[in-house]
Amino acid sequence: MLDFRIDTFLCVCRHLNFTKAAKELNITQPAVSQHIHHLENEYGTKLFTQDGKKLFLTDNGKLLYKKMNQIKNDDESLKEILSKNNHGLKDISFGVTMTIGEYIIADPISDYIKNHPDTNLKITFGNTSELLKKLSDGVIDFALVEGYFPENDYETLLFSKEEFVPVCSAKHSFNQKPRVIKDLFPERILIREPGSGTRNILERALALNNYSTSDFRNFTQVENMHAIISLIEKDCGITFLYKAAVASGLQSGYLKTIPLDDFRVKHDFTFIWPKDTVFSEEIRAICEEIQPITHSA
Repeated sequence: MLDFRIDTFLCVCRHLNFTKAAKELNITQPAVSQHIHHLENEYGTKLFTQDGKKLFLTDNGKLLYKKMNQIKNDDESLKEILSKNNHGLKDISFGVTMTIGEYIIADPISDYIKNHPDTNLKITFGNTSELLKKLSDGVIDFALVEGYFPENDYETLLFSKEEFVPVCSAKHSFNQKPRVIKDLFPERILIREPGSGTRNILERALALNNYSTSDFRNFTQVENMHAIISLIEKDCGITFLYKAAVASGLQSGYLKTIPLDDFRVKHDFTFIWPKDTVFSEEIRAICEEIQPITHSA
């Protein structure tokens, strides 16, 4: 169990406001200040600085928040695990990005469920930034993401390497056959929302050639992968997606890839979980079992 003053510190970190923290904790503001001063004396460092009425975490304050927040998440998870063990059940909560959740994860998860009939699974969908927040808050145990993340903050395990390709309707016609990225700029591009892994990868790939999504004539932003694929099948523009997400459309002949001389992108699908969690070995074992056999091909 964490010291009650650590709970006060974490609450102040969330609000960056002593008054709001006092209200949430149902204690006085002087009590909040006293708790923070005690911790600063205990650790021999300033945890907060103030600029006018604004409160900021110091670098050491950020470090303490990161470590103590993970300890608190682990403590709550351990309580839940010990409670569930009394009933012979086990809960696993993890997050997946949209493309992975809708097109990739079903087969490996179905095998895991069959091999562990006594396990309860909670699968959360979200874009990469949303899942990173849920990991930080202890809402999920681990995540399988396609987007970019601060690698030093997480333990990782490669799930697979996936080809990322430009795609259009099989009946789409171009004014001239595209050979390089800029030949697609007269087209309407269908893209995911900011924060999604798919969009981040596209933006980084374009940036390598000093391009951006704004170079395309028009765009349509859609937050649902199925909707993007349906619109592409109806010839409403072009898009960039993982080949695995459009495999059925390519096989059936509704869709086609657009070969380009200057666009060759493969990206990792990666399991991630907090580096400092006491459950790291257990999480790694679960991820290794879910990991497809063909991942090293």
